[in-house]
Amino acid sequence: MDENKKFYVTTPIYYPSGIPHLGTSYTTIVADVVARFKRLQGYDVMFTTGTDEHGQKIEEKAKNENKTPKKYVDEIVEKYKSLWSLLNISYDKFIRTTDKSHEKAVKKIFNDLYEKGEIYKGTYKGWYCTPCEAFFTDTQLKDGNCPDCGREVNWAEEEAYFFKLSKYGDKLLDYYKKHPRFICPEGRKNEMVQFIKDGLDDLCVSRTSFKWGIPVDFDKNHVVYVWLDALTNYITSQGYGSKDDSNYKKYWPANIHFVGKEIVRFHVIIWPAILMALGLPLPEQVYGHGWILFGDGSRMAKSKGNVIDPVVLSERYGVDALRYFLMREFSFGSDGLFTNEALIKRINFDLANDLGNLLSRSVAMIEKYFGGTLPVEHKLGNIDNELALIAMKVTKKYEELMDKYNFSGALGEVWLLISKCNKYIDETMPWQLGKDEKKRSRLAAVLYNLCEVLRIVSVLIYPVMPSTSEKIWQQIGAPKDVCTWDAVSKWGELPKNIKVKKGEVLFPRIDVEKEIEALNNLYTVKKSEPKNENVVSLIDIEDFAKVKLIVAKIKQCEAVKKSKKLLKLLVDDGCGERTVVSGISQYYSPEELVGKSVILVSNLKPVKLCGVESNGMILAATCPDGGVKVIFVDGIAPGSKLS
Repeated sequence: MDENKKFYVTTPIYYPSGIPHLGTSYTTIVADVVARFKRLQGYDVMFTTGTDEHGQKIEEKAKNENKTPKKYVDEIVEKYKSLWSLLNISYDKFIRTTDKSHEKAVKKIFNDLYEKGEIYKGTYKGWYCTPCEAFFTDTQLKDGNCPDCGREVNWAEEEAYFFKLSKYGDKLLDYYKKHPRFICPEGRKNEMVQFIKDGLDDLCVSRTSFKWGIPVDFDKNHVVYVWLDALTNYITSQGYGSKDDSNYKKYWPANIHFVGKEIVRFHVIIWPAILMALGLPLPEQVYGHGWILFGDGSRMAKSKGNVIDPVVLSERYGVDALRYFLMREFSFGSDGLFTNEALIKRINFDLANDLGNLLSRSVAMIEKYFGGTLPVEHKLGNIDNELALIAMKVTKKYEELMDKYNFSGALGEVWLLISKCNKYIDETMPWQLGKDEKKRSRLAAVLYNLCEVLRIVSVLIYPVMPSTSEKIWQQIGAPKDVCTWDAVSKWGELPKNIKVKKGEVLFPRIDVEKEIEALNNLYTVKKSEPKNENVVSLIDIEDFAKVKLIVAKIKQCEAVKKSKKLLKLLVDDGCGERTVVSGISQYYSPEELVGKSVILVSNLKPVKLCGVESNGMILAATCPDGGVKVIFVDGIAPGSKLS
């Protein structure tokens, strides 16, 4: 590894006010794809992510659940780490703003800024949005509400320390001019330039109205305000402000901060101004990507209650399929439209039909005609040279697009090669060559070329679909030393006498109509009004009467093989037996449930979950601590109706 090839990539640190969703996962998968690609190229990569755990909102949520703030965030953080593990996120450092090393460094940064005269004491008066942890002026409000989440804002007036942000306007504009790639995409830069020209106010960097934060060393009534606390994670995670700052010296400045467009302002105005005040280098680039939108144009966000659970999608289709869809479907930087139909079509056409079919056909023909091992002698033709030339051109173009964070375009190039390979099969007709013993050398060449393309494809898709790449290597018998970045730019690196081994189908085809119905049952996309958990939508007695609740007794119970969450229950409903699938394996073992009587919603439409048809739903309660408890009604005969 070249010691001079360093690459530092970050996600924002996420606010653990609720469980992570598909929008959160998108940013993290993007950063992971870039980290894996750079490692593939031979870079020494540092990839950080984490959680931003202080602030008034966390303090209030913890109080509502009768927990300490630390206990509350500990539980949420574990859900983030669990999801990143599921999604195969290869981060090098997970930082929490409650880490002692971070808290110590933030105190030092605050003190340094104060001693430099960059921070002063004053009184804040203005509008404050608790969910967003942000202050706004009258002109920034939208219809009198928070311009980011649309919720109600409150007038705040309290003693506070301020960072002299206003003095950095011209310095920031000058920096943007000298570093045109600092803010991407271009449209985001135009917005930020105008924001600065409209005038910057000094930034409130401490609070006294709540206690859940890092105390200011020299004024214990104050805690450091969330943005100064959170933004500095990019250097504190590397040891800045501590005795061992070797990683900071090695990796800073960051090559790329990936953030959602709603927080670009904080990363290209506040963060660089803080770094300028500290006399530290600025990151090379901040990339503010677009949002994942639903079909009605609404944004996916926890505050709007319309999020999609990536765990469900991963369990139904596989992690790599989800990662591929997010990288291929959306033009990075712009908003992307999520629909169930688009997801399933990508899986069926790109993954099952194109890539999966190419692999299964190639391996099957080598097994059929050569017993699984190709002979050494191959007879090449002009059409083979053409295929090799296309493969080399695709590899070069792919690298150019990946370096520009054009993930969809890069994958599009790979699929052009896959398409060409499938056409190559039609042109060479290996099934005809297999009928003539004299043409076995030519047949061997054709099948070798197919596997050579699969080798190259598997390396190119590795940053996006690492598990799929490894499955391809195993099936085509590719040694690890030919599945590297150096080897991918060369044709013919695969050993001539490879031994293939047929494996499971990479991506089974999906029945579109049935699957759309199943997904629609799982997710009901809500309107984009701000969510108010205190408002209950009332229904008529006729609506309630549509739900048929009966008592059912669990006779058998077992785990669903393809899922970590689902249990398969065989229940007696008083009229016979039926199968019900329930996502409660984290809370109950099968042995605990057998013989128990439960309440069953008996008139739900059947739905397939991980290949098992579920005919109903058992009732359970979500507890304040995040757990789930099934409602048992032992002693009541199966089939008894509840009303």
